[in-house]
Amino acid sequence: MPRYSYKAISKKGEKESGVLEAKDIHHLTQVLRQKDLILIKAKPEGVAKKKFEISLPSFGVSLTEKLFFTRNLLMMVSAALSLPRAIESLADQIKNEKFKKALYEIREEIQKGKAFSESLSKHSDIFPELYQSMVKIGEESGTLEDVLKTLTSQMEREHDLKSKIKGAMIYPAVVVSAMIGIGILMIVMVVPKLAETFRELNVELPPTTQFVIFLAEFLVHRWYFLILIFIILIFLFRAALKSKGGKRIIDTITLKIPIISPIIKKMNSAYTARTLSSLISAGVPIINSLEITSRTLGNIYYKKALMEGSERVRKGEKLSEVLKPYTSIYPPVLIQMMAVGEETGQTATILTKLADFYEEEVSNATKNLSSLIEPVLILIIGVAIGFFAISMIQPMYSMLGAIK
Repeated sequence: MPRYSYKAISKKGEKESGVLEAKDIHHLTQVLRQKDLILIKAKPEGVAKKKFEISLPSFGVSLTEKLFFTRNLLMMVSAALSLPRAIESLADQIKNEKFKKALYEIREEIQKGKAFSESLSKHSDIFPELYQSMVKIGEESGTLEDVLKTLTSQMEREHDLKSKIKGAMIYPAVVVSAMIGIGILMIVMVVPKLAETFRELNVELPPTTQFVIFLAEFLVHRWYFLILIFIILIFLFRAALKSKGGKRIIDTITLKIPIISPIIKKMNSAYTARTLSSLISAGVPIINSLEITSRTLGNIYYKKALMEGSERVRKGEKLSEVLKPYTSIYPPVLIQMMAVGEETGQTATILTKLADFYEEEVSNATKNLSSLIEPVLILIIGVAIGFFAISMIQPMYSMLGAIK
């Protein structure tokens, strides 16, 4: 069996390190747990150390880092380790300087007598309102361990869903990047030579050929403008995302694109069901749950549906009733199942099952995404190659016609 050098912490907060044999990290965790120790870091022996590492500055805290923190905090809390000591131990392991600093500040606030949820609220850019609200409920009801377990499950599901979507987009991104790269190479290397030949023979060029030659000369002599245009487009896109008008246009488009729209709707349905289920299970009132969930969703139409829904629920209406006008974004099945949950008093359970169902639907859809996008990419590539070929060959036919 492989040997692992490890660092662990006892229930009293004392650190311990050593070397143990174990089948894997999971087995090592079990071995240490039998000794009343909690694993905080492990490394297989015999792995060569890197001579140097290049660390880039962190501008935010990723979902993976927050998941690591929450999962390990759950283990330490369940082992009766004090909250400040657990947070300090986890902060020591985190490489992200922004996250590390925030955790040390949270630990200090707790040591001064403030509640964990109150300390988190000062770092809302890292710990969203959903996280803060659930921790607050856990503290007030004495069920912090259960709440952390729910948060861990929620973040694991979210991470899994996002990973699948990103994985499905790799193939199209690679194909499009390769197409653009080869296109630019052809335009820069081939077109200028053909253009020079056309000028020497004084051939009259059609508009499409003139456009291709103009594009080639632009890329050869003014390539820096292309980089500048690209940067400006990224800036404008990010500015559009931050503005209400631009965000509305982008969200409308994503809900209309044939291949992307069904995935967007299922993904938002899964997020809505999962978040509502977690909040309701933790004891957050339905109205507050709707308001918090609306702020966690990215699409403005889903935000609007839940915010308006919370107002109508406040007046005494059922959630399933208030969502009926929004069947264009929420599947009718989801609304019908919500009604069943309200009638049976099992809303949280039904929402969990709905979340599982739509997450599986998104997973299946992303698996087929590449095969759905492939014909579209082939068509686009074919049109681009055809346009380039016709633009360059047409003047040659004109030259042959003139010779006859």
